[in-house]
Amino acid sequence: MLLNNILDSGRDQDIAIVDHGRRFTYEQFKNSIRQTRNKLYELGIRQGDRVAIFSRNSAEFIFVYFAVASLGAINVPINFQLSHREIAYILKDAGVEHIFTYKPLEIDDHHIDSNPKPDFHVGLTHKVHQHDIKIFDQPNDLPDAPELPKDFSAENPCVIIYTSGTTGNPKGAVLSHKNLVRNAEQMINMGCESHHKVLCVLPMYHCFSWTCSVLYPLSHGAAVVILDSFTPKETIETIRTEKITDMYVVPSICSLLTKLATTEDMQTLRLVVSGGTTLPLQIANDFIEKFNVEICEGYGLSEASPVVTMNPYGKPKVGSAGPIIPDIEYRFVDNEGNDVKQGTEGELIIKGDNVMIGYWNMPDATKEAIDQDGWLHTGDIAKIDEDGYVFIVNRLKEMIISMGENIYPREVEEVIYKFPGIKDAAVIGVEDKLRGQAGACFYSMQDGAEMNISDLKHFLQKNLALYKIPREFHQLDDLPRTSTGKIFKRKILDDFLAKK
Repeated sequence: MLLNNILDSGRDQDIAIVDHGRRFTYEQFKNSIRQTRNKLYELGIRQGDRVAIFSRNSAEFIFVYFAVASLGAINVPINFQLSHREIAYILKDAGVEHIFTYKPLEIDDHHIDSNPKPDFHVGLTHKVHQHDIKIFDQPNDLPDAPELPKDFSAENPCVIIYTSGTTGNPKGAVLSHKNLVRNAEQMINMGCESHHKVLCVLPMYHCFSWTCSVLYPLSHGAAVVILDSFTPKETIETIRTEKITDMYVVPSICSLLTKLATTEDMQTLRLVVSGGTTLPLQIANDFIEKFNVEICEGYGLSEASPVVTMNPYGKPKVGSAGPIIPDIEYRFVDNEGNDVKQGTEGELIIKGDNVMIGYWNMPDATKEAIDQDGWLHTGDIAKIDEDGYVFIVNRLKEMIISMGENIYPREVEEVIYKFPGIKDAAVIGVEDKLRGQAGACFYSMQDGAEMNISDLKHFLQKNLALYKIPREFHQLDDLPRTSTGKIFKRKILDDFLAKK
């Protein structure tokens, strides 16, 4: 099944999308996709082209995404919080020639060998055409674009999800039509029905939000209610006035709603799913006690489209990430790849129709992530109990998850090392009551060099998304190293915690 076929479950006159007062029935939604598709074809977009979407949540984001997929082209959603340097890397790496934006992008010569907007050059390789995503607000009478060839398969790429890599540069996880459709189907235990209203408040560029808050409800003929960002007042008002039944959020949102919403505000909720990072037990218990609504925690990764586990509706086990969702093979293995006993910690590895094709133009990284037998190595240490519920114990990778966003220390460190006078730097995740985790930067200076922290922060703000910038900075005389010469992050963190 191709991505657009998931809309076949929606009845023409039922509401598909609500976007700040605008309401689109399934019939209007499909028509908007058709008109957008025709416009994209007129712009020269063809099968296999990579098309970037740089936008906050909106109906137009969904129209463009589905229209791109319907042409056999490949979506490249970009985090709108990224710096110009980071955006430029993705555009160049994916070979993007068209980008649809919610605001003009002005990427200067420091980041890209550029021309003034609306067109600019990426490196010296090709021109990127920039389009206002709202050009699709107006109907058009363009001729219908040709249908896809009959041999176009659901195995073809549909989207490239860029996730920062531990080597410093982002990696593009390539997901097929089949990956996305099957992952939405695998969420069957969440019980979505056509009369439900699902809140989409997490950013659509994020795989968790896109699959769970958009594709899954649309595949069941339900309504998607869009907010372009999370603000407590607007979110609470929307839940109450739109009579939201389902929402997929991160723990910090649950915490803020517990503090600021009334039980009456939340009375229409039947399902709350928390993902993106581990849900603290205190946040879960406080939410459940106040609103009498269970939180179903889940776990996933972009390379798996992204859902791997999820507590089923009506049968959650607080503290766990839930059972493995249907039709996914799984194992828990030790460092040598041997299966461990039930209840014993091991790396979670999986197989299934939701597992990515591979990383864009990175065959070596793909082989490292997906072994010769087809198992995706998640890099996460977990265990499974006698009831089949999975508990995520630790992360093999050094990734920091802050407010549901992935932060990879190596990427941040690479930028810090460019600041004059820095000798060594290590970015390490530390606990944060609101964010879940935040970055702490430990650094040393070259002999005779001095630094103003404000200058370093200003430098990082120019080169990184704000959420990637460490929360705190600590200067050390020297950073400890292991016997092999690597910076000893575990000792740095232990010493830091011991002094608190």
